Amino acid sequence: MNELENEVLKANPNKLVDVGNFRMDADGNTIRKKVPLGRSETHISILLDNICEKLSDYVRATRKSDNQLMIFNLMSPSGGMNPIMSEVDIIQDGDLNKSLEHYCSAIVEEFEEDIVSLYVDGIPNKKKKLCTNVSNICNENYADEEDDDYSDNEVDNDNYDSSFDIDRDEL
Repeated sequence: MNELENEVLKANPNKLVDVGNFRMDADGNTIRKKVPLGRSETHISILLDNICEKLSDYVRATRKSDNQLMIFNLMSPSGGMNPIMSEVDIIQDGDLNKSLEHYCSAIVEEFEEDIVSLYVDGIPNKKKKLCTNVSNICNENYADEEDDDYSDNEVDNDNYDSSFDIDRDEL
């Protein structure tokens, strides 16, 4: 969800797009509604089509200090190596971490309409809503990143459904 949120935020907030049906009413007028690009169903769907490819730079690792499982981007936003690299032990993956992209694709495929609705409807706490209410990947005690004790790269083992094998915040 972090990657999708970052892509949505890149959209020009002043750009409005026409949405809705383009049928005419009884008087011959077309009923149109304008919404910000970041809340356009078409725009969100297009972003979802390519979002999982962004996980090619993500790896699974354990934090050296407490052996906590986490997922993070190898690259920092500035383009260099992520400074967290010295604080973790990378988990070697036989398929070169392609499983993260695979899991992302499976979630997007199954829940695409729900994810789009979260953005189109302007639902707050999208990550928590998707994780606990829509997909049930996490239980209802899932900690969102606004929680002071939670880093969005951590997997909360008490609230984690191990059948999915990875933290799903990075859609």
